[in-house]
Amino acid sequence: MNQIKVSVIVPVYNLENYIRDCIVGLVEQDTSFDYEVLAIDDASTDDSYLILTDLQNIYKDKLKIYKNKVNLGLAKTMKKLLSLSQGNYIAYLDGDDIALPGKLQKQADYLDKHKDCSIVYHESNVFDSETNKTLWTYSKDYYNWKYITQKATIEHVIRYGCFMHASTVMVRRHEHMIEAVSEKNVILHDHSWHALNLIYGQGSIDFINETLGRYRIHKDSFGAQTLRSHKRREQVLKDQLNVCELAEKLGVAENIIKAGIYHYQYATALYFLKAKEYELFIQYINQSSDGQWFFDIKHRDIYNNKNNPKQLLDTYF
Repeated sequence: MNQIKVSVIVPVYNLENYIRDCIVGLVEQDTSFDYEVLAIDDASTDDSYLILTDLQNIYKDKLKIYKNKVNLGLAKTMKKLLSLSQGNYIAYLDGDDIALPGKLQKQADYLDKHKDCSIVYHESNVFDSETNKTLWTYSKDYYNWKYITQKATIEHVIRYGCFMHASTVMVRRHEHMIEAVSEKNVILHDHSWHALNLIYGQGSIDFINETLGRYRIHKDSFGAQTLRSHKRREQVLKDQLNVCELAEKLGVAENIIKAGIYHYQYATALYFLKAKEYELFIQYINQSSDGQWFFDIKHRDIYNNKNNPKQLLDTYF
């Protein structure tokens, strides 16, 4: 039996409308190496597992499926997938996203050639599920992209947020793969996973400047849910602060952690300013600086004029 080079892990929960496209895009990749696709259905209440069973009958050489008896949530499901995986490299895909041809080959080739790289990611286009229309590109249109270098580090991930989409990463296996999944995070599992993989892997996070995936926007997608819920947006902040806490415990420099914390408070303040939730805006903008450190000139201006939120809204949005 040949050595598995790449394991692709796919957590699945109530994705009957999308999971077929996701899996087919993976199992039909043309590669020069052996790879496996592992999917766990997390006790879905729709027909997701039936669809996976049908696909396994067709693609039995590539696809391995499992089913949780009860819903365990994403973190525990990811840990199970990682424990079952055999590959030297681990790719992750959300079950509603799509891998484009060449994705696995190009990412594995990159890791083969760049031994100092712990994670490699690529561009993806964000598209509307109903119209199939591309809305934007995930990384290059990320609001902090101008700060991100082709070979980035843990400092970039802490200071500037999650500039790579979850379904674009391939990780070099290390001995702490299971520990790199934080069960404390509720929503942003990918951010903590990327940070911890970089710290444990002790390498860089590198960008392939090519669109090799598609990120689907639909009514139940991460972004759509967050836009509908202020409480969910506050939980995102808690998850981001947990990433900083985990990184600090593992030795990331205090000044980097401080910059990350202030930045996430500032981004949260802007969210509530745009939502015209002025009390929450003032709460978080007050937490976003010590009066000396600012993310940029705009941050300084908004912080100094925080008592005039309507004017700030007109000026900046």
